[in-house]
Amino acid sequence: MTPPVHYREIEGRSSGFWSLVAILGLFIALALGAAWRMEHEGHWITGMSNRVVWGVPHVFAVFLIVAASGALNVASVASVFGRSLYKPLARLSGLLAIALLAGGLAVLVLDLGRPDRMVVAMTHYNFKSIFAWNIFLYTGFLAIVAAYLWTMFERRMNAHTAPVGMAAFIWRLVLTTGTGSIFGFLVARDAYNSAILAPMFIIMSLDFGLAIFLLVLLAAARGTGRAIGGEILGRLGGLLAVFAAAVLYFAAIQQLTNAYIARQHEVVRFFLVDGGIYTALFWFGQVAIGGVAPLVLLLAPAWRKSRRALALASACVVAGGLAQMYVLIIGGQAYPQVVFPDHEVSSSAFDGVVASYAPSLPELLLGLGGVALALMLTVVALRLLPFLPQAIADPGSDPAHA
Repeated sequence: MTPPVHYREIEGRSSGFWSLVAILGLFIALALGAAWRMEHEGHWITGMSNRVVWGVPHVFAVFLIVAASGALNVASVASVFGRSLYKPLARLSGLLAIALLAGGLAVLVLDLGRPDRMVVAMTHYNFKSIFAWNIFLYTGFLAIVAAYLWTMFERRMNAHTAPVGMAAFIWRLVLTTGTGSIFGFLVARDAYNSAILAPMFIIMSLDFGLAIFLLVLLAAARGTGRAIGGEILGRLGGLLAVFAAAVLYFAAIQQLTNAYIARQHEVVRFFLVDGGIYTALFWFGQVAIGGVAPLVLLLAPAWRKSRRALALASACVVAGGLAQMYVLIIGGQAYPQVVFPDHEVSSSAFDGVVASYAPSLPELLLGLGGVALALMLTVVALRLLPFLPQAIADPGSDPAHA
């Protein structure tokens, strides 16, 4: 028989707690100041241009949105796939999904240049645009996950957890597909135009979201003195290794697919050999730090049961994910746009020239502010509501937990 799980909010009285809140508040304030400055002085103070219109804020925003979908994976495994071992962590999983999406959307809105015009996008829809679809996907995801959490908190609604969890599971797959399709549908950009980006974004979401979940879980457990069984962490670490390997596989398939198409050979060469900072971030950031390092830390016998190795592997996945987003979003815009295929074009409009981009301080502060907002929402929610179990024991040999 499964022992009852007791949930309790964190006390939040220590100096460490208030120091964390102060630091996150500082980053949020700096982000708001950066957004105000870009709004009033114009985007000329950023590294963006008419060739690179999505800068570092979009890197952070898309990363957070993609990770939000993956953060819900633990709850989905518990309710949709019936793995009761993960049920005590389902509440935290849903909380992180909402917080990460809120942080990502906040960065997107403040980076538009005219955030006050957001009401236009929410009242006038062009359903031929994937951006119009995403407004419904994002708001719908927030509503469904909120209802999902309600079924977990309210005992009278516990019977509805599984069907609502299934709806949330399907919705997050559609959401991530829509986010990947933003880039996959851009046929004018050779570095984007690919059907593989939709499934690739799904596996990226599972990888990034689980890594952030593990970091928050380990930090919360250590900060509040709550015990977590080694078996559940071991299984989550094994799952993270599978996702990291899958991201590497999809990255390889993406490059091999482009290499098979004659007109895409230059795109492959740009990212793998001649892309400068983008090539360096691809090999050392995305592949080495985001893929190979986590696999070594999670699968090496000497580190397999180490919680420090698990935390370091998760941090590597997050760092590699940001590098991957930078290569995809910024590198995809920096690569020269082919206006007249099979023709040489020369003009004063920098045709055929790789676009230059260097992120400015306001951009970095805005992006980091989105991360800080997501973490602040998580910390405040953990303080106010019982999202965390008091302890998570190993199930032992009970086959019901397998």
